[in-house]
Amino acid sequence: MRLALYQPDIPQNAGTMLRLGACLGVGVDVIEPCGFIWDDKRLRRAGMDYLDQVDLVRYRSWQHFLEARAPGRLVLLTTQGAIRHDTASFAATDTLLLGRESAGVPLDVHQSADLRIRIPLTPVARSLNVAVAAAIVLGEALRQTDQYPEDLAAP
Repeated sequence: MRLALYQPDIPQNAGTMLRLGACLGVGVDVIEPCGFIWDDKRLRRAGMDYLDQVDLVRYRSWQHFLEARAPGRLVLLTTQGAIRHDTASFAATDTLLLGRESAGVPLDVHQSADLRIRIPLTPVARSLNVAVAAAIVLGEALRQTDQYPEDLAAP
């Protein structure tokens, strides 16, 4: 299971998702260009000291990502998804794709996804923060595929 961030706009959200990946043992793919300068100062605020622990792969473009990405389905999180995340069936080799905070993903990227899922929201809500959405769907996907890391802190 991997997270893929399509041209992220906000370094704090990218840092949060890198930390999420590190804490849950999930690799993170970043599809550039980013909407910010990629540097430790911007990412560390949210990612803290977890950034060195994440399996991070940066791709210079969408095309480069498509050519080199890990095998498995591409699952797009989108407010326009036909399937609710809590009724979707996830596979251990899925890559969960998250769009830009400001614009989501373009139509060609949307159409490239094998599965398009949404998180149900109240009628007055437009969308969740991208890092929150990633955590919600990743949690369900890891639960379904029994891929949570071993809980060493449990009694």
